[in-house]
Amino acid sequence: MRPEAVAAMQKMFADYHAQSPTGDGLTVVSPYRSYPDQVSVYNGWVRRLGQAQADRQSARPGYSEHQTGLAVDIDTATNQGFGTTAAGQWLAQNSWRYGFVVRYQQGQEPITGYEYEPWHFRYVGVELATELQKQGFPSLETFFGYAPAPSY
Repeated sequence: MRPEAVAAMQKMFADYHAQSPTGDGLTVVSPYRSYPDQVSVYNGWVRRLGQAQADRQSARPGYSEHQTGLAVDIDTATNQGFGTTAAGQWLAQNSWRYGFVVRYQQGQEPITGYEYEPWHFRYVGVELATELQKQGFPSLETFFGYAPAPSY
């Protein structure tokens, strides 16, 4: 991952651990992915689910935010319904303070093209994350006025 994203994530993790009522540890599941890694991830989803469903939950190679070095998938050791865990809820409520956003929000699939992923965080910087939070934008697409959903 890019150094600025790593530094912000380390601060976010430290603050979460200092405030955590449950003590759930946060785990980086998937940070930067190279193009060949994304080929493998995407093709695995295609084999299991078919291309149409794979496109709803995994970016095609060359389109993944993980390839930018600015995205990370985060989980806990419990690995059960991340969005409903104390850690998932704390990160959803506070990640913007560190420059991260939950990139694929619930109910935004028609806009983002991807199913809800409460574990997928994108580093956009504190200034933009604060603006998104303050104005209540649920996605980067709506904030920047981009066309909905990826079209390959």
